[in-house]
Amino acid sequence: MNEPIAFPTGTPNLNLPLLFAGQSQKEFFVNQSLTILDAIAPKTITASLQHPPENAEEGDCYRVMAGASGPWTDHIDQMAMRLGGSWHFVAPNEGLCVFDATEGHWLCFRSGWQSASVQPMPGGGSNVDAEARGMLIQLVDALRRIGILAPEAV
Repeated sequence: MNEPIAFPTGTPNLNLPLLFAGQSQKEFFVNQSLTILDAIAPKTITASLQHPPENAEEGDCYRVMAGASGPWTDHIDQMAMRLGGSWHFVAPNEGLCVFDATEGHWLCFRSGWQSASVQPMPGGGSNVDAEARGMLIQLVDALRRIGILAPEAV
């Protein structure tokens, strides 16, 4: 028995729009795909924000944080790109890492955005070995959270 072929409407990773035979205005979909790639390819976001900035420039890319409002309301944890004078949203894939230019650190998406937390430097105390071990444990944990080291074995 023959089964109908279901053609996807978007690419599997970034959901870039695909073209169909006989489709009109193909240039719109091709241009949309190219501008999305142009915004995501550098793997840099301008900032992590709750609200759309008033001074966003064409091609700026932001991470939408909890408490989002306005056109970002239903797009928490997605990346918002300013394209053609309006906002376009892309949901991150598991394992995507981007650099937050405002905060100056990497964010990795692992069931939600994660970053290494700031760890206090060891100082003082009478037992240097215990402090050094504690600091190494925190460092390894931070490297695991952002995906540089593999997660702890289960």
